[in-house]
Amino acid sequence: MKRYDQTMHLLLPNSIRQWILTCEDRVTRQAMPRLVGTPRWIATAIAVCTFGGTVGCQSFSRPPSLFPSKSALYDVPDEEGVRQASATNSFGDTARKNTTRVVNFVTMREQENVTKAKDLYKQGDTVFRQAETMNDEEAKATFHKAAKLFRRANEASPGTALQQDAMFMQAESLFFADRLNEASEAYTELQKAYPRNRHNDRITARLFSISRYWIDTEKATEGKWKFLNLTDHKRPITDADGHAIRVLDQIRYDDPTGKLADDATMAAAAENIRQGKFEKADEFLTDLRETYTDSEHLFLAHLLGIRCKLEMYAGPAYSGLVLDEADKIVEQTRTRFPDKLRDEKYSDILARAAAEISFHRAERLATRARFRENKKEYGAARYYYNELLKSHQDTPHAETARTRLAAIEKLPDVPTPQLAWLTTVFPDSKASTPLETTFDNGQERPETDSPTMLR
Repeated sequence: MKRYDQTMHLLLPNSIRQWILTCEDRVTRQAMPRLVGTPRWIATAIAVCTFGGTVGCQSFSRPPSLFPSKSALYDVPDEEGVRQASATNSFGDTARKNTTRVVNFVTMREQENVTKAKDLYKQGDTVFRQAETMNDEEAKATFHKAAKLFRRANEASPGTALQQDAMFMQAESLFFADRLNEASEAYTELQKAYPRNRHNDRITARLFSISRYWIDTEKATEGKWKFLNLTDHKRPITDADGHAIRVLDQIRYDDPTGKLADDATMAAAAENIRQGKFEKADEFLTDLRETYTDSEHLFLAHLLGIRCKLEMYAGPAYSGLVLDEADKIVEQTRTRFPDKLRDEKYSDILARAAAEISFHRAERLATRARFRENKKEYGAARYYYNELLKSHQDTPHAETARTRLAAIEKLPDVPTPQLAWLTTVFPDSKASTPLETTFDNGQERPETDSPTMLR
């Protein structure tokens, strides 16, 4: 509609022009956002059919005036203005309802009807209860049938308390039908639509159990060939462990103060560690240590956090910031969990981590010292070797430092500049301060402005 000829548009009567502009405006503001996924030409046709007739009748019956009325100028509503406003609001509501009906028809969704939604919910509840008394395979098919009825009840009652219950029962039916991927999507959709719904705790528990099942399945098939899953409704098509981590992360986001928030955080960290994604695991563990200070997983989060930091360390040629962070966690662990460290197993783990940190730091100092030594900057090399001996005497690098210190003890701090004789032939271009001499009691002395020298 936006491509009609501009010249012909100017020749049209005011009423027709107003009708076209009104249709355009309603297509843009109301129809298009709701027709997501529908081809544009279909969406435009639906919107024009929905709005065109009523808007056209209104425009032709009363063309817009070129001059505002007195009430419009002074913003004083008269009876006629109130009547028109009421008619406009009524027209807008009717147009929106018509648009919703057309969109639901095109997308094959249930039409809005709360009375019908209640009947569908009752039917779904009856089928759900019947499925509870059936055998395994028959029960799964019946639960799936109940999910379809609850879905229709959900679509027919938008924005109501009935919709929340219908969405929850739809997800529950899919869960018991062993369609875990669809159930996960249904639970997540309910959480997004109603963040503080009354089924929050149950939804969190269901999502947590689904993610744990996917992780256990991936562990059982680790090292085997994996193909696209096109038959098993319990698992996603691919990347089940990745879906599990995303579900666990969504639990933390949807219910950060819930009972399972810290459990989901620890489970996500553990799965990332199993996959070798130590940076991701470190993010989850840091969040657990800083946010859930009363969690039962807090001590384990400290131990695993130290291990993640050490795994993230890339070597002496790279930054040593993660070593400082690991050392900080070691000190925090010793301070906060003295009772846990009475266990020899945990104290040995922490002692080994501290020794590994010390080894890496000594290695960094030894690397720097060798670098300076290769450049014949023996003063800097001696400094790094002495720092190594002072802080890390119990590391294997300490003996090397002692040997090298003895070898470079008498060497100059800095190397002799190459072609040093050129400074004699070509002196420095910087002008030197002139030296003036005076005679004091017949003896020569330099003239200076220094107060101490003048004394």
